Amino acid sequence: MKNEDSIAIKVLLPLVSIFLAFQSYKLVSSMHQFKIESVPALLLIAWLINMFVTGVFALTGFVHPTQKLLPDVYYSIRNPELLTRVYNFLRVGLFRKFLLATIWKNRRKQKAYFNGKKSGFSSLAEQSRKAEFGHLIPFIILLLVSIYFLLIHLPVLGFFVLLWNLLGNLYPVILQRHHRMRIQRIMNS
Repeated sequence: MKNEDSIAIKVLLPLVSIFLAFQSYKLVSSMHQFKIESVPALLLIAWLINMFVTGVFALTGFVHPTQKLLPDVYYSIRNPELLTRVYNFLRVGLFRKFLLATIWKNRRKQKAYFNGKKSGFSSLAEQSRKAEFGHLIPFIILLLVSIYFLLIHLPVLGFFVLLWNLLGNLYPVILQRHHRMRIQRIMNS
């Protein structure tokens, strides 16, 4: 029964990803037809666009090794000083604390990501690659969507898409790279 469930999930989640990709396209391409001036409505639409696009890659990444689409050299941290400065400047540590207090509050969930032993570092590095890829590609796509909204004279919506994108995708990318930087230091010592 477990194997059948696993196969069903490996098929279902990519299908949901395809559905989200289609819905993302429809939502983004139809926004020029509407005259929405309500800030809360624009915030909600921008959030939905971010969730749809990020969901496309996150859901597929849960069941397939999508992180392997990028070469290993991408995941290597070559300038740790710059990464640390960006991490500190953007206050990504506060974002990390927020995640630990909310989404990652459950200790069992944390243990599934990292078992706390030296043997778990390679798994943690792989999980961080997976998480980073699941946010990197949506970050790029949503950056382009923000620019598109600016070009079609929807600057407020473009700004809100960018804002959600920074919080929902850029911060996780920087956080995952910071994790791998620390893992590299530990594994190389």
